[in-house]
Amino acid sequence: MKLVNYLTKDYGKGNDYGLLILRIVAGLVIFYGHGIEKIQMLFSGQEIQFLDPIGIGGTTSFFLAFFAEAICAILLIVGLFTRWSALILSINFLVILFFHGFVAKDGFQVLEARFLYMMGYVVIMLLGPGKISVDYLLFKNKNAIG
Repeated sequence: MKLVNYLTKDYGKGNDYGLLILRIVAGLVIFYGHGIEKIQMLFSGQEIQFLDPIGIGGTTSFFLAFFAEAICAILLIVGLFTRWSALILSINFLVILFFHGFVAKDGFQVLEARFLYMMGYVVIMLLGPGKISVDYLLFKNKNAIG
């Protein structure tokens, strides 16, 4: 009976702590794994060579990926413009999934991690940043932004 109570009771701040942990982990993992690499590439002074998965040019694709995986990852970690950042990261991973699934024809083992990344960002986009965020501090009375 206690398990049922635990699973159905509203624990209030537990949701906010859960969103905080999800935001920090999802943001740090993408920033450390991909964002830092793009920052180094940007400031290396070398010509940017990047894939063009959606036909807008390699340089433009690089800057969109840089914005998502570096800038939006940092915003996600601190909880500023969280839903917008999570939306941009979700779209970024949708493009990555499309490329790896239909162009490169990679198998499930490659697609699995990318799909999990994307779903984490979709969840954050739907649930918002929680009360432990800069969004909440700045926009708590304006639901459209936070």
